[in-house]
Amino acid sequence: MLNVIVVDDEPLARKGMLVRLAAFSELTVVAECSNGPDAINAITELAPDLVFLDVEMPGMDGFAVLKHLQQQSIKMPYVVFVTAYDQYAFNAFEVNALDYVLKPVEPERLKAAVEKVITYHGASDNQKHKDQLTAAVARLTGDQPDMILERLDKAEPVVGSRFPDAISIKDSGEITRVPVAEIDWVDAAGDYMCIHTRDGQTHILRRTMKELESELDPRLFVRVHRSAIVNVHTIAKLQMLSNGEHQLVLTNGQSVKVSRSYKDRVKQVFSH
Repeated sequence: MLNVIVVDDEPLARKGMLVRLAAFSELTVVAECSNGPDAINAITELAPDLVFLDVEMPGMDGFAVLKHLQQQSIKMPYVVFVTAYDQYAFNAFEVNALDYVLKPVEPERLKAAVEKVITYHGASDNQKHKDQLTAAVARLTGDQPDMILERLDKAEPVVGSRFPDAISIKDSGEITRVPVAEIDWVDAAGDYMCIHTRDGQTHILRRTMKELESELDPRLFVRVHRSAIVNVHTIAKLQMLSNGEHQLVLTNGQSVKVSRSYKDRVKQVFSH
C-alpha cells in the first residue's frame, strides 16, 4: 500500500484526481493540499510514498516545492507531475521515476503512471531510483549527472540556486510561459504583478513582489521601488528630477520612478 498526497491549487482538479485515485486499491490518499507551502508541510510530516504535484501553482509552483524538499534534505517521495502543458512542451521531464500526466487527466494515462510507480516501489531498487532522480534533476536544472550524484553521496542539496528561464502565468484556463530574458520591467497593481515584455505585451500575474523578486536573478533584475522591478539591460539612463527624486528611462522610452530606499541599488548598476 502506497500513501499518497495530492497537490493542486484548483479544487475541481483536486477532487477529480481523488475520485480517479480511489479506483486503485494499492493507493491510500493521506492528504490533499492546495498550495506549495502546505504541500511541503504535509510531505515533511507524513512522509508519503507518492505525490501527485501540480506544476502550475501561484506563489510556489511544483518545481519550487521539489527544490525546497531537496534543499531541506527531506526524504523524496515518488513524484508524478500534473500539468496543463502539451506533451511536446513538457517532454523534457518525461523520465521513469518522475512521471507526469496532462490535464484533463485521462484514466489510461493515470493508470500507466500509477503502475510505473508501483513497479519501482515493488522492486525496492534504491540505486535505480537514485539514478532516475538524478536524471530528472539534471533535466530540471541543466547540471551534469555526475555532479548531482556527488551531491547525493555527500548529502548536499541536489537542486542548486538556478533561476528559472521562464515564468508560467495562468489566466482563464490558459498558461503562458514568459521568457525571463524578454521581461523589460514589472510593476505592482494591488495583489497582482504587471509583467511588461519586450514585445509590448503586459501579462498579469497573481503573486507578491517579494515572491517574484526571489525568482529573478539579481544580476539581471534590480528592485527600484517597492512596486517596481527593472531588467538592467533595458535601463538607458538615470535622471534626477527637479524635485530631487530620480527616475529611470528604459530603452523603450518608459519612465520608472526610483524610490529613495532603492536609489543606491540602482546606482550600483551604473558602476559596472
